[in-house]
Amino acid sequence: MNKKQRIWATALIAAPLIAGILAIGIGRYSISPRDVLACLFPPMFPNADISDMARTVVISVRLPRILLALIAGAGLSVAGASFQGIFSNPMATPDTLGVASGASFGAALAILLKMNMMAIQFMAIAWGVAAVLIAMFFVIKPGEQPSTVMLILSGMVVGALFSAMLSLVKYGADPQDVLPAITYWLMGSLTGTTFERLLAGAPLIVIGSTALLLIRWRLNAMSLHEDEAKSLGVNVRLVRVIVIASSTAITASVIAMCGQIGWVGLLIPHVSRMIFGNDNRKIVPACMGLGALFMLLTDTVARSVSAAEIPVSILTAVIGAPFFIILLRKTGGVK
Repeated sequence: MNKKQRIWATALIAAPLIAGILAIGIGRYSISPRDVLACLFPPMFPNADISDMARTVVISVRLPRILLALIAGAGLSVAGASFQGIFSNPMATPDTLGVASGASFGAALAILLKMNMMAIQFMAIAWGVAAVLIAMFFVIKPGEQPSTVMLILSGMVVGALFSAMLSLVKYGADPQDVLPAITYWLMGSLTGTTFERLLAGAPLIVIGSTALLLIRWRLNAMSLHEDEAKSLGVNVRLVRVIVIASSTAITASVIAMCGQIGWVGLLIPHVSRMIFGNDNRKIVPACMGLGALFMLLTDTVARSVSAAEIPVSILTAVIGAPFFIILLRKTGGVK
């Protein structure tokens, strides 16, 4: 790692932490960074005069939302980078195998049945996992290694199937009450995040991201021919299973808590490659920092720029698409 990359690595560790503290104080109820720190670390500021309102806003309202933004951004970015690694496809996203479509259908079905928030999260995760299992069922044969192309095509088909089923749920929903709730949820939002919701979904994101971080060096070997990867001691089948299972858990959990959020899993891995090159040992940790920071900044803008909160997925697309094009034109692609 050269000097420039070391500076980037240090910045990617510090920036999300600093930005998180600053973001807690930003909003219609503004709080200074000192008061935020006093709420988070009372022993450090024994004489701070903090109102009960400020403590409630910091601890109960904004802190869980900030944590979710950091965890979700990091998880989606790592999942996208891992899928791009095992499929050797720069356009692969966390939804390559249809998990987002399946999770969205599960959540919409739960909303249609008027279930509570915890049930909606469970349904989203369960149907997201089911979608991936269905996609793999069609291409996996005993004793044979499924081809990458067949996996991607199967994921596209299953994703289209669950998208149609989602449309069917929306068609049958009450247009006065249920349909607006489904539509708003699908646009993605971190509103109403609580520690209870975090405890229900965040562990899967953390476990999945940790698993991908631990096997990141094997992702380099996955870009080689299967025989070459095996000669390096890499169990190709096991690596694919770990990556697919971990990325599915991450994506389904994020969608269960936030709704559909696009572009993060596609944009951030490319930005990481443009900074750190093609070595996944550096890309995966970089994606965690960049993804967390990008998601945090996007969510802060979404809840602060106007009185009515803007859905996060709209901003990720509006910000991500032009930024992605500018990066490609400036750098000429991944070097």
